[in-house]
Formats: sequence, structure tokens, C-alpha cells
Amino acid sequence: MKFLHLSDLHLGKQLNDLSLLADQEAILDQIISVADTENVDGILIAGDVYQRSTPQAEAMALFDSFISRLVAKEKKIFIISGNHDSALRISYFSSLIKNSGVYVSEAFDGRLQHVDLQDNDGPLVIWLLPFLRPSQVKKYLPGEKIRTYQDAVSAVIRNADIDLSKRNILLCHQFIVGSTVCDSEEHAVGGLDQIEASVFEPFDYVALGHIHRPQKLGRETLRYAGSPLKYSFSEAEHHKSVPVVDIQEKGCITVKTLPLYPIRDVRLIDGMYAEILRMPYSEDYVWITIHDELVLPDAKVSLSVNFPNMLKFSVANSKTKYDIDVLATEDMEDKTIDELFCDFYRLQNNDRLPGEAHMKVLSKVIKELEEMPHEAN
Repeated sequence: MKFLHLSDLHLGKQLNDLSLLADQEAILDQIISVADTENVDGILIAGDVYQRSTPQAEAMALFDSFISRLVAKEKKIFIISGNHDSALRISYFSSLIKNSGVYVSEAFDGRLQHVDLQDNDGPLVIWLLPFLRPSQVKKYLPGEKIRTYQDAVSAVIRNADIDLSKRNILLCHQFIVGSTVCDSEEHAVGGLDQIEASVFEPFDYVALGHIHRPQKLGRETLRYAGSPLKYSFSEAEHHKSVPVVDIQEKGCITVKTLPLYPIRDVRLIDGMYAEILRMPYSEDYVWITIHDELVLPDAKVSLSVNFPNMLKFSVANSKTKYDIDVLATEDMEDKTIDELFCDFYRLQNNDRLPGEAHMKVLSKVIKELEEMPHEAN
């Protein structure tokens, strides 16, 4: 059997308050084309279908259309809920839609859910493990010692009746030790949500979700599909793709990744104002940083003509750099009046220090101010 491995669709996601629904619709169209071209038998969706646990109607309609089109092409679909999803909402009507070949993880009840399949190479089992927290597992497995996410997932897998002679595929939405992360993902403080890859040894292929950068962990068959779109500027250098997993007889799995191409990219643009102004028109989502010492008042407006989807604009020069240094490393209360004046002067004059004449004027003004109360008396 051949599968597409997807995750982290985050339907309804916004980038700097800008809706990405049109971009998401276009990338889902592209994924359907890949499913057709590769003639896959099924789709594995490893969690975070939606951006919010209470998704907006437009996001739900988009997912409904995506799944309906795949069902019409007789593709089997396997879905688990992620940490952004509501397990109850995702699994609504799950019993009914099984008849259409759509299998959705139900809210966790202590067992590792599975679907039994059969092809020319024998039995194949798809295991569905929605995003879990230790508190959920403690409730159903009170005999297990569960303090961490690793304890929780290990206990669930250990208590499952997994026949190692069969081909076993797991959908899982957790944070695996050693994975490369970015700013658009949610993680527990101190790494408490991390799980060792060794927990997944019973499975021939592990379709992971939760991390947005596509990557394998140790072996080709333990991997994150990554998000199909870039959802933050920290993902600007990512190369989004979709894994195609060909599962043949036991012990024979091949994986290839096919690139995905968004209708609008997410880019960081860095340089001098005049240089960036000459760049070609682009509707990509961009963060522009200019390094000019003298910044024109209308610089941002002028650049927005060529970059209508400019979401961030920054200036990085000697003034802004020194401004950061002053605020971060110095205690202003410990500075003399002369030192504070020097800091202010440098911020306004490209990091140049005031001259002797400036300091004489300052000294005269300060002396006059100090004498004023005595004159008033």
C-alpha cells in the first residue's frame, strides 16, 4: 500500500492577522494532485487539522471539501487529533464515516485505537494515537507510574496488543527528542513533553505530527511530515514537502519526499533600501529589514508598492543597534548626566560621540539649572 503522510494543516491559521485560507486551499489542491499522480491508496493526517479547538466555519468547510474529494477518488483516510484540535470535535460522526473509508481517532479512552487492513502482502494495521497528556493516561491506566509524556505514551503502547509479525503503522502527534523546532510550535516548559524515539520501535512506520520542519529521526521510517505551508518567519528557510510512503512486505518500506509549492512564499528580505526598492514585484509574505543609516520617512510605504504583503518592516543600523545595547546592558540610574547625554547624542548621530564644544554647552546649561533655585530664593 502507498500513503501520503500529512500533518499540521492548521486550517484557519493567520500570519500577522492575515488569513491564510486561500493559501491553504491552494496547497490542499496541490496535495490532491500529488495523491492522484502517485496513485496512493490512503492519506495519513497526523494531527493539528485546525489552528483552534473551535475552528471557524470557513476552515471546517475547507477540510470537508478536501476529505470529500479524496473519498470520491476512493482514497482511505486516517486522521488523529493534535494539541490544537478538539478530540471530540475531530471525532464527531467518526463511527458513521468509517463506511466511507475515513477513520478518525476518537477521544482517548485508555486504548490504542487501530484499523485492520489487508493487501497482497498480507495484514497491515494502522494505529491511531491522538495527542496525549499524562493526566489523560493516568485516568485510564491507574496501575501505571505516569509522570511524564514519555511515561504516558510508553504505557499506552505497552498495553496495546501489537502483533510484531504484521506491518504496523502509527500516527502520533508528540514532540520527539532530537527534532528541530521553530517559533510556530507549542512546547512544554523545560522540555517536559519530550519523548524518546525508542518508544516507537514496535512500528514499521511512524507518521509524526507536531513539528513544522520536515525531518526524519534516526531512521527513514520515523519522521515528521512538517506543515504544508510556512506558518511563521522562523520557517522562512524551510523546504516544505510531502512524504510518499510505499509499504510492501514486512521490513520493506520506501519513502520519498515531493516538494510543495505555495502560491505565496514566506521570506526574509535584508539589505539597503535602494537595493530592495529595485527588486521585482512580489505578493509573498515578507519581513523587510533595511540597514540604511538615514531612513526616509516614507520608506515603508514606498516598499509596500512592490511588496503589498509586507507583514513586518525593521531598521537595523548603528542607531538601532546601539539603542538595544543601551537599554539591555546599562542601568540608566547609575549614569551621570554627561553619560546620559552622550548616549542620547550617539543614538541621534550614527554612534558618534559629542565634541568638546557640545560638552561645554551642556556643562554651562547644567550649571545654570543648578543655580536657579538659589536665585529664586
